[in-house]
Amino acid sequence: MNEGDADDAVLEDDLSAGPVVFGGYHLLEKIATGGMAEVWRARAYGMAGFEKILVIKKVLPTLAEDSDFISLFIDEARIAVQLHHVNIVQVFDLGEIDGQYYMAMEHVNGLDLARLLHRARNLGTFPIPLALFIVAEVLKALSFAHDRVGESGEPLRIVHCDISPQNVLISYAGEVKLTDFGISRAAFQAESLHKVVRGKYAYMSPEQVEGRPLDRQTDLFSLGIVLYEMLTGQRLFKARSRELTLERVKRAEVPSPRAWRPEISEDLEALLLRALARRPADRFKGAQDFHDALTSLMVREGHRATNNDIAAYLKVVIESAQAVARGEAPPPPPDARAVPPTAVVVLAVEAAPPPRSLAAPRASLPALSAEWLSIIDDAGGEIWERGEAAMLVVWVARGGLRMSISRAVQAAVALQRATQSAGYRLSAGLAPGVARIQADSRRPGEGWELAGPFYLARWMMNLSAHRGRALLTEVGAQHMQGRTTLLGRIPIQGSRYINLYELG
Repeated sequence: MNEGDADDAVLEDDLSAGPVVFGGYHLLEKIATGGMAEVWRARAYGMAGFEKILVIKKVLPTLAEDSDFISLFIDEARIAVQLHHVNIVQVFDLGEIDGQYYMAMEHVNGLDLARLLHRARNLGTFPIPLALFIVAEVLKALSFAHDRVGESGEPLRIVHCDISPQNVLISYAGEVKLTDFGISRAAFQAESLHKVVRGKYAYMSPEQVEGRPLDRQTDLFSLGIVLYEMLTGQRLFKARSRELTLERVKRAEVPSPRAWRPEISEDLEALLLRALARRPADRFKGAQDFHDALTSLMVREGHRATNNDIAAYLKVVIESAQAVARGEAPPPPPDARAVPPTAVVVLAVEAAPPPRSLAAPRASLPALSAEWLSIIDDAGGEIWERGEAAMLVVWVARGGLRMSISRAVQAAVALQRATQSAGYRLSAGLAPGVARIQADSRRPGEGWELAGPFYLARWMMNLSAHRGRALLTEVGAQHMQGRTTLLGRIPIQGSRYINLYELG
């Protein structure tokens, strides 16, 4: 029995007669014990039977006389109490009971990211949309903390300094919250505290392990490590010893994430490598800059996810881990509502002979269809529907939306030329979007044919019929380098609209 086990054994004896009274709180369950503090799930009471579940973080008795640590503990509370943000765990109270300093904090009912990733190993690689969503939520928290100012308007210059999977909490409702500002830096702290290297070595920045001055850039680097490990399932800098780990961090040599996971796009890899640049000046300017670039990529590549998607995935992960622990087969994959969305590019095409008064076709429709098949096959498209001189072609963007759009646009250009050469008029619409593709059927759920990008591509195909040229959305037009013409702005929902372009 190790030291932690001994503590737990004492805890069981203490709680056998009921919760432990600690000032105005009842300690219900010890959540964790670290080298400096222990964390408890607790209950607070108020008037008229009011009760609230929260977390009590207590300084270990052995450190109660350590003035430096008590200063850090109080600074943590002073920093965190000013950070009222939906993505930051809130601190309610700081106090001392019987010589023990404590903080009362928000209780997040769920798992930390480290435990989530560990339990999710049975389900394969962590879904890219969910990984990006989690990081985007943490970036919101960092942006708020980094830009926080004091009551008189002076910058607080808060730096978390301990961004790691253990300090990112995921609730069962799909909330993402940053916690533990225990070693954070702030402008009001004594300068001597800034010269001590603290934190988890495998998630430090080069400047942090070298003892150089720290600013917001160090948090962005650490978060880049977290994102890398979520996407690849591989530890980035962790080695057999502390010395080797620190040496790897100092060098900041980052293997290509696409070598571990080929479906990571070139754009996502470039974004990740920028966050992990050794020189702070080569990283994003700030958390908001990082967030803007990340969310733009998510929209561009169709990596859309919500809190509900996180909650659904968490439920599946927990059920799977419980089944494996019982020696049972893990439950089947989640249903369509829990399947993370995948980026797709849809091309709807149809050929029609010109009016008899103009000219006669120079090839038969079967011959034209055969030529279409060759063009689509060369471009890597999948034919999901096929009729006489009509097809619905899909590119599932597993390697990123950029490459799939490029291939779809090239196919549209080739189809247009082939159709005109055969003496027919082409109707075509090209639309990127997202779909929840089922692993068994390799199609979205019921009704997909008239939903999302599939409907939009058909609608644009019909609109283009009288012009004989393919129509594209703005995302597709960006890959044509000026070889398109803007037709106009089309409202689609409320104040939303899309720009339609015609292929030249």
